[in-house]
Amino acid sequence: MEQLSPQDSQFLYVESENNLTHVTFVSIFDPSTVPDGKSVGFDDIVRHIDERLGMNPLLKRRLVRVPLELDYPYWAEDPYFDLKYHLRNERLPEPGDWREFCVYMARYHSRPLNMHRPLWEMLVLQGLDNIEGIPKGGFAIATKIHHSAVDGAALVQFTYAITDSDNQGTPMLPADQFSPSAGRAPTWLEMTGRAAWNRLTSPARFGAALLRSAPTIYQAAQEAIGVGKAGARAHPVPHTRFNVELSPHKVFDATVFPLDDLKRIKRAVEGSTINDVVLTICGGALRTYLSKHNELPNEPLVACAPVNVRPGGSADTSTPGNHLSAMTTPIHTNIADPMERLNAIRASTEASKDAHSGLPVRLMTDLTQHIPAATQALASRFMVNSGWASKICNLLVSNFPGPQQPLFMQGAKTSGSYGLAPLGDGIGLFIATPSFDGNMTFNVTSTREIMPDCLFFVDCLEEAFKELLKAACLPASSQSKVKGKRSKATPEKRQKAKAKSKPKAPAKRAPKTNT
Repeated sequence: MEQLSPQDSQFLYVESENNLTHVTFVSIFDPSTVPDGKSVGFDDIVRHIDERLGMNPLLKRRLVRVPLELDYPYWAEDPYFDLKYHLRNERLPEPGDWREFCVYMARYHSRPLNMHRPLWEMLVLQGLDNIEGIPKGGFAIATKIHHSAVDGAALVQFTYAITDSDNQGTPMLPADQFSPSAGRAPTWLEMTGRAAWNRLTSPARFGAALLRSAPTIYQAAQEAIGVGKAGARAHPVPHTRFNVELSPHKVFDATVFPLDDLKRIKRAVEGSTINDVVLTICGGALRTYLSKHNELPNEPLVACAPVNVRPGGSADTSTPGNHLSAMTTPIHTNIADPMERLNAIRASTEASKDAHSGLPVRLMTDLTQHIPAATQALASRFMVNSGWASKICNLLVSNFPGPQQPLFMQGAKTSGSYGLAPLGDGIGLFIATPSFDGNMTFNVTSTREIMPDCLFFVDCLEEAFKELLKAACLPASSQSKVKGKRSKATPEKRQKAKAKSKPKAPAKRAPKTNT
């Protein structure tokens, strides 16, 4: 019997009607690479996934929750697994362009998963006939997975399990690699017995972990009040339009930059990282966006960035589920000069890593694994309902490495990879920046009420990237023309969107209207 970790379970406990905690990753496929010019149909994809069911345990396992949340849930093999329930075939409405694609993906992401079945579903979307760079017949596969089952590294492993390394059908993972079954569901007696034991022993285990960590906790507390070696208080978080309660109506857009360009910018500032460059671009874009709406605060916005704490780093795929912590850092939206902003962010992220912005990641993992499930469930719901998240940061920025080679499905080659991330009350903007096959995609997820002009914000990201290249005295690489897959009809729509971008303060609670 495999039990969820406290961190995995927390993604279940914080979920509510408008705070959905799943991720949606999207791959667009070019059918022109299919041998002999064959077409790829929905039935071909169903057969392909069916052949790979044994490659990843996530595909056939479901949740088994303990009554009254007396203990953390379990994974168990679904005895009634039905593959076709998890796969659906739809067509993008006319004109089949990038704007229609983004709207369609945002609506798909806004719908919850069925929590009584394996926590994933897959949409095959055809009709992408007017997207730049995709020939007619191109299709997308959007996979929705609950965050309780995967983090960034586990998501990459899931992708490997269902894709090929070439157009001849060679699996990304060894053909003889099969994941062990999640096993049977525990009985009521087994669950209550283990829950009773855990509730009896957790105080002692928590106390022992607390004693081991006492010196670190003391140092972190000193730093938090400004008397430790860091010598500064925690980052003040200004209130912005992103720090409000959410509506169920998500918006999505994305743009793509060459990874080599980001690496060249990184080398221009000694000691900086790719993550620093990403944060600098986001800071520049938000400075422009909020200035446009006369909402730029004097204090810098603060981003929360997930940190991978897998024992073997991002390459470690042997441990399932989530292995994450997070650091907060100002992204210096108060600094106009791009290179000056990059230097300031480099210094801020170094300080955040040194001080861990509070308790070190290992300490938090060690303590939370001994908290009873019911206590953590109540605490998680309190944090969501109290608006506590808005006191920590203004937005989330997640940067993680993806596959650096083309992937294939039934001979069709991926021409782009995108992702939609979960939001939460108080944090209504998530910029996910995974890298894939030499590019880095900036994926923007927000809500219609918070960011009604998502097109304009993507323009701001592109402009911030260009300004940073220019400020670093770097010519654009030959790949810099790669952008988000814009529709040929998009420019007119973008102009209309910009014309509507008047300063607007979002309501404290977004109205609930039909999508």
